[in-house]
Amino acid sequence: MTTARIDDPHLDEPEDLERMPDGIPHAVIGLTAFYSVVLAIATVVLLTGERHSTAVVLAAVATPIAVWRLARKAERERDLVHPSR
Repeated sequence: MTTARIDDPHLDEPEDLERMPDGIPHAVIGLTAFYSVVLAIATVVLLTGERHSTAVVLAAVATPIAVWRLARKAERERDLVHPSR
């Protein structure tokens, strides 16, 4: 019994280990997780005290700023030489 070989040029290419599979720099993923935890802790601490309005302002202002800055960092550090598939 013979097996048919598919002539696909992509099958013989070795995997590029420098490529980020998700297309997002891994440092940005780590910073996103870090900022999310810090912001959640700060909000909970402020909500347990008497500073409810400060917690709302912190969440309403800090979240969009963090998202905007991390999106800029991701665009700046995105690997254009080894794009994700």
